Amino acid sequence: MTPSHAQPGRIVIVGGSGKVAKELIRLLRVRGDEAVALFRNQARYDELSELGAVPVVLDIEAASVDDLAAEFGGADAVVFSAGAGGGSAARTHAVDFEGAVAAMAAAEKAGVSRFVMVSAIGAGGPELPGEAGDSMRPYYEAKHDADVALTESSLDWTIVRPGGLTDDPATGRVTIGEKVEPGSIPRADVAATILAALDDVRTVRRAWEVVGGEHTVAEAIDAAL
Repeated sequence: MTPSHAQPGRIVIVGGSGKVAKELIRLLRVRGDEAVALFRNQARYDELSELGAVPVVLDIEAASVDDLAAEFGGADAVVFSAGAGGGSAARTHAVDFEGAVAAMAAAEKAGVSRFVMVSAIGAGGPELPGEAGDSMRPYYEAKHDADVALTESSLDWTIVRPGGLTDDPATGRVTIGEKVEPGSIPRADVAATILAALDDVRTVRRAWEVVGGEHTVAEAIDAAL
């Protein structure tokens, strides 16, 4: 089925220096869209510029809703792909939950309705992976709580929950569903899934897990609807 959502022209990616984000930037650049990459490390500026993004140095932990809204203005969509990358539970909460909630509020303030969240397989609950006290538990709790906040917002949201991420080349083949068997997926295929979601209005208010599979992204979305 042909997607009914027009191709966005300007996409703001929060966490724009991450590996999934960089794969998404490459895809957006190929089709001529503008990718605005928000990231905290000034040292990544030249790398992202050479990749084809519009680099914006902005620390999600320090940025206010107004700061974010100023960067979101005029965008067709926001993709939240930021993550603390491990470390302390406090920082994970600050980035993966508080940062996500601030981005949602900023999108609403800037009048950008389309919002795609990059979450994690298993974060949809009702039982989260691991046990209380596990080192990864704060990560899943933050992702889960951010997902819930997004579903309660006024935004036109889609939640993408990838399985174990790899740096393997894109396969173009995935499995998508509200709940799928745990597995891995190349980051490039996650980016392709995000892009397809941005293009397809049918994915609004859908939360899906995604792992490697046998179907094209378009076929997998059709099957999940």
